Amino acid sequence: MLMLPCFSVSIQSRLRTSYFLLSHPDLSGSPPSRAPPPPKMVERSSSDISCSSRSLGSSVDDNIATYSDDCGPQSNGTTATPSKLVKDLKVPALGLPKLYTGLTDDDLDEAAYLILLASIAFSGVEIYSSEDKKKENGIKHTVGMTSIRNELDVQSENFEGHLNFLHAIRTQMQISAISDACMRKRLMELDAKRNWGQINVPQVLLVLLHGVFRSDFPSEKAYMQWKFRQVNLLEEFCYSANLVASERQICESSLVKIRSTKEWDINMVRSERAKVLSGIGQVLSKLPAPSAYHLNIRLYEKLILGIFDVLDDSHPVMEVDDSLVLLKLTWSALGITPEVHSVIFGWVLFHQFVKTGEASFLDEAILELQEVASSKDDGGKEEQYLKSLSCSISCNGNEMKLSLVESAFFLISSWCDIKLQAYHLHFREKTSYFGKVVSLLSTVGVVTDCNTVKLTKLDGLKAIGARKLRTYVERSIEAAYKEAENNANSESKASIHPLALLANRLRLVVEKEITVFFPVLRQLCPDSGIIAAMLLHQYYGEKLKPFLKEVSKLSDDVRSVLPAAYSLDRDLTHLFTAASKESRLSPLLKEDLEHYPIVQIAKPIILDWMIDQLEQTSEWTGRAFKLEDWEPISFQQNLAASVIEVFRIIEETVDQYFDLNLPMDITHLQALLSIVYHSLDGYLSGLLNQLVEKNYLYPPVPPLTRFMETVATGKKKLPECHLDEHVSSKLNGLTISKLCIKLNTLGYIQKQIETLEDRIGKSWALIGESAKHKRAQEEAIVNGGLRTCSDEVNELFANTFNNIKSFIAKAISKFCDITGIRVIFWDLRDGFISYLYRGNVEAVRLEDVLAHLDTVLNNVCGRIDDTLRDLVVLSICRASMEAFIWVMLNGGPSRAFSDSDIVLIKEDLGILKDFFVADGEGLPRTLVEKEAKFAEEILGLYSLPTETIIQLLMSSGGDISTELDPCSNNGNLHFNDSQALVRVLCHKKDTEASTFLKRKFNLPASSDYDMTPLQASTQR
Repeated sequence: MLMLPCFSVSIQSRLRTSYFLLSHPDLSGSPPSRAPPPPKMVERSSSDISCSSRSLGSSVDDNIATYSDDCGPQSNGTTATPSKLVKDLKVPALGLPKLYTGLTDDDLDEAAYLILLASIAFSGVEIYSSEDKKKENGIKHTVGMTSIRNELDVQSENFEGHLNFLHAIRTQMQISAISDACMRKRLMELDAKRNWGQINVPQVLLVLLHGVFRSDFPSEKAYMQWKFRQVNLLEEFCYSANLVASERQICESSLVKIRSTKEWDINMVRSERAKVLSGIGQVLSKLPAPSAYHLNIRLYEKLILGIFDVLDDSHPVMEVDDSLVLLKLTWSALGITPEVHSVIFGWVLFHQFVKTGEASFLDEAILELQEVASSKDDGGKEEQYLKSLSCSISCNGNEMKLSLVESAFFLISSWCDIKLQAYHLHFREKTSYFGKVVSLLSTVGVVTDCNTVKLTKLDGLKAIGARKLRTYVERSIEAAYKEAENNANSESKASIHPLALLANRLRLVVEKEITVFFPVLRQLCPDSGIIAAMLLHQYYGEKLKPFLKEVSKLSDDVRSVLPAAYSLDRDLTHLFTAASKESRLSPLLKEDLEHYPIVQIAKPIILDWMIDQLEQTSEWTGRAFKLEDWEPISFQQNLAASVIEVFRIIEETVDQYFDLNLPMDITHLQALLSIVYHSLDGYLSGLLNQLVEKNYLYPPVPPLTRFMETVATGKKKLPECHLDEHVSSKLNGLTISKLCIKLNTLGYIQKQIETLEDRIGKSWALIGESAKHKRAQEEAIVNGGLRTCSDEVNELFANTFNNIKSFIAKAISKFCDITGIRVIFWDLRDGFISYLYRGNVEAVRLEDVLAHLDTVLNNVCGRIDDTLRDLVVLSICRASMEAFIWVMLNGGPSRAFSDSDIVLIKEDLGILKDFFVADGEGLPRTLVEKEAKFAEEILGLYSLPTETIIQLLMSSGGDISTELDPCSNNGNLHFNDSQALVRVLCHKKDTEASTFLKRKFNLPASSDYDMTPLQASTQR
């Protein structure tokens, strides 16, 4: 969308009505030839022209709310509410004497600009350029008022700096271009005729009345407005002076003649007009310097206001310093001294700050007012002149006469006083203003005696001044508390108790007091922090006490109120402690605030809640375990859903515990860790209870026999072992897929317990760092002796989590063992235990078994978590070596090994080791070699001569038992063990060994037994 520029212009009327045009007014041609309708004359009060719309009243009212101690302008004295903060804090005018002649705001603008032109022109500065002369005939009625910055950008290339300034001031003061051109021209003509020296306002008015005619204006109306304004200004000077009757009569009769159009503009010639003006001039030339000061000050105030952009009050139209250089030329004409300038300029800057909120105005105002405050009252002419500039102020219904400086300082102090009586409300958003306002009050002083309007400097406070500052703290805290209470009551919801909302809002008040207000106030009132903390503690405590009496359990209301109240208590303690270091009151006070009794109330109800949580979590975790079917959650998560639920339950309990935000001690921590421990202990115990003894997975041990090739009749059957129904049921739940899920579940617990420990530890550390918990720690140290609370906490964490971690490691080890044994001795029993080397070693080698083992191993590795994969593969490797030894020592009547068979078996053992090493991608070779060591030792025995083995057996001295329970298992055979030596002899395909075994142990021949392996159905 195309955005069209707008140009603000002012119609030539007394009301200065503004319009926005879509074309530049200077390029739009002349105005309509018809005259506008006559303006409706509006009587405007001139009693306080300083508060007019273009002066200081556009953002202020007539009164300021009073102090509660009856110092300051009159008001109803009620506490300000937030909705009134801006509207109620208005600044009245300086109290200059009234204007007798009804001069309007626009009249003052015109007069002030005229005096500026005259002062510059009569000082020798060119104010009417050739450019003005060219434009004179082209501009009649309207002047464009685009942003002054754009105007300056265009004109700065053609005009000197002082002409730019005059143009800027004229535009800001909305002066008619026609009147401006006329006045410049006449003033330059007058300046060319004589050297004027020092001028004054009446002199300028008289000269222009003599030299300006009806023909200089585009209309009769414009001329008459101009003439009446000059007459009214002269009349104001006459009324302001104590004239004798004859002098007053001269002035009155002369002014009547000037007002008369027929007599002044038609009948009188120049000489007659000069005589009339000379009479007034002679009378006014005798007036003392302070005469009509109320008018001069208003005019100078208007000039200063002209520096600021009418479209943007927060910025000046040009450099202030450059502007003041030219404004200084008006000082002699307006009776302005450096100190008067500082007062007026500081006053205007202060009003601009009140109006716009621009902090730079306040900074500059403080500097100007400090110049005034630092000047010494030496009784000289300057001081006498300042005191003669009288103002009238109403204080508590009494009219008081003050000097200009006293009036400005009193009104500024009154405004600061109201602001500071509710500084928490006024400076909540723009906190940086607070220090500036305090600095402003320190500059002008604080009202301590309304009868004499005595201002006391804050940098040299007496007791009464200190009380005033403490009053600010008390009143502001009271106002902030009332606002917080009202908001809490209005915003309270069913889920949040009003006391909790109130405490949270008061914490914000305390935070602002600590970070913003106290650092400023402590320089002037060191007790401010203590007063604020004690009052807030008292106000909230009165509301909290009835609630605490009714607390019996950890209800929703208690959950919301107690933490908020305790946090507030902590913050108040922090403020109180910080303030006590600098306060003069601290020696008279206790070491600390009397804390709300939340520690005593919270401890038992928290423990009751923890007991309930223990019962609930135990019930919930037990239910989750019972409902578990040990199927994977998803393809990506091959673990039990129940463990996710268990940790969700635990984490919710932990979150609720720390979200209480209440004072905790080691008893509460112990209760929390007990919940964690019992929840996981119950789950892990349930997992371990699902295991069976690994003995049940081993096949029955065949009887010991001696090698015999003779075929016997009436073969004996090998012993069978039948499992009871309970064990069989457990084994059905220990399939490889379910074992992998359970192992992954244990791995998940192992990871999560580390995270949980770290989380609880950090959360507890945060509690321990807070001020509230330090008190509980100190009490624990006192009650517990020399051991610190930190030592007890560390010990408690170590005992709890080390036990859990140990339990997890034990469970993982057992499940890994059962997985390896299940794979080899149960799932691969037919291929590995029953058929390997059966009857003929060369015909039944290990390669056939490894193909099946590789398939099973890939299946397991695809299901198991990466962190557990090596442990599971190692368990399968260990079980494979154990099965290999089983075949060599418990192979039964169907296995007998010759020396040549041993060579092949050694090759198979090497192949088995390489299988698990997997060219460096499997287990470390050193680990595989360690697992295969016993198998290699057994093969070493087979390589020994039979005679040597017999000698070793006879020298072992062990109790050699040949009658073994058919269902017993023996997987723990060791080298030099007599039973191992006997089994080697039993499986050697050697006559000498057979003869020895028959003679020594009377073992039956292997040919006596049926060598058909048992069917799987009979084994499982």
